[in-house]
Amino acid sequence: MRDFCRRLAQAHWFEIFIVIVIVANSVFIGIETYGQHPTIEFIQTIILGIFTFEIIVRMIAAGNFRDFFKSAWNNFDFFLVVISYIPESLFENSSSVMVLRVLRVFRVLRLLRTSGEIKLIISVLVKSFSALFYNGIFFFIFMYLFAIMGVSLFRLPDPQTISGDELARYEQLMREAPHAPEISPDPYGTLGEAMFTLFRALTGEDWTDLRYNLVRASQLGLVHVSTLAITAFHVVWFILSAFLLLNLVVGAIVNNYQIIMEQTRKKEEEALRNYDPVLPDKDWNKVN
Repeated sequence: MRDFCRRLAQAHWFEIFIVIVIVANSVFIGIETYGQHPTIEFIQTIILGIFTFEIIVRMIAAGNFRDFFKSAWNNFDFFLVVISYIPESLFENSSSVMVLRVLRVFRVLRLLRTSGEIKLIISVLVKSFSALFYNGIFFFIFMYLFAIMGVSLFRLPDPQTISGDELARYEQLMREAPHAPEISPDPYGTLGEAMFTLFRALTGEDWTDLRYNLVRASQLGLVHVSTLAITAFHVVWFILSAFLLLNLVVGAIVNNYQIIMEQTRKKEEEALRNYDPVLPDKDWNKVN
């Protein structure tokens, strides 16, 4: 039984069949977003049965549970199959049902294991988590620093606490240079909002509008910072974040990609060196 399951799990046609089923499952998950239909539900039930059969075959082929669950991909596939059997009727809370449905949608991610190149990319990302974590801390420190500077320098007065000429100038600013979008709060009104503003500037989204609006606020005397300081702050942040900090992340990923490619190449070379044909040419000459 185990030999049969091992041959089946390693068969090329079986692998292609599972890939086709995964693609079909992904398509039907997308169709279900437009509405439920008994035919679609029946097909999804059949697909779930095929996934269950595949898991059982691979589990038997592994020999025991310990060897099967050593693979992260096996754990991932097993988890997705198990949660698919949880009936929604067990939950009375609509939010719990929604979470269950969202988890089932993750079956689409099984497409990630259908290609060796995709697996390589996943391996690179997993290996890069440590470097990305420390790069993230480094990035957060600079964002926190600039956010504090932004709040200290560019926070607009609260219209609820001002009156007279200052309120009139604030209303003029909102007419001439409103927040983008108009329903958004002061970009540097709070520390949290300032950090989000800096993240928005990092993506290149309307960061020049932030500068122009603050220049107008400076001209109206609502912020007491020169145009040069406003310009320098935003240009320095954009250069630092978009060109330097992000390149650290890209560099970490590229470096790990090269490391994994080198490890893969060495494994292939080692496998070729250890390859022992049944009857090499030199032995054939001896036989003759």
